[in-house]
Amino acid sequence: MIIRDATQADLSAITAIYAHHVLHGAGTFEEEPPDEADMAARIAKVQDAGSAWLVAEGDDGAVAGFGYYAQFRDRSAYRFTAEDSIYVREDVRGQGVGKALVAALVQRAEAQGFRQMIAVIGDSENTGSIGLHLSLGFRQVGVLRAAGLKFGRWLDVVQMQRALGPGEKALPD
Repeated sequence: MIIRDATQADLSAITAIYAHHVLHGAGTFEEEPPDEADMAARIAKVQDAGSAWLVAEGDDGAVAGFGYYAQFRDRSAYRFTAEDSIYVREDVRGQGVGKALVAALVQRAEAQGFRQMIAVIGDSENTGSIGLHLSLGFRQVGVLRAAGLKFGRWLDVVQMQRALGPGEKALPD
C-alpha cells in the first residue's frame, strides 16, 4: 500500500468512496452525497490551506481509502489543532488502510506544527474507527449524545484527541 497526496486523478474514486459512506454509514452525518465538483472544491480547500488530503493506493493501483486533516475550527486560537477524517472503501475495511492513513495524517500534521489532533467520530457504535484511533494514541474525551439523526435513529458523536509533538507542554515557536 502506498500513502500519497490526492490528485485530480483520484477524484472519481474519492467521490465514490465517500458516497458509499454517506448512503450506508453513520460515520458522516451528511445524507446526500456530494458530486465530483463539490468534492474537488473540498480537496482544494484543504490542500490550499496547506493541510494534507491523502489517499491509500492498494497493490492494484486503485484508491482504497482517503483521509485528510484541516484546522479544527476557523478561529485563530485553533491554529495548532487539527481534525482528521478518514474513509475506506467497503471491500478493504479491516485491512489496515484506515490505520495507515491516520498514522500518515498524524505525522504530516505534527511536521506542520500542529499540537493536537481531534477525531470527531459519527456514531458511538463505530467501533472500528474508535478502536483505530485508540491504537494510535488517541483518547476519548467526550460523547455528544443524540447529536444527529440519520437513518431514522439518533446518533452520538464520539470525540477523541491526541497530542502531537510536545502537545501542550510547551508553547509553539
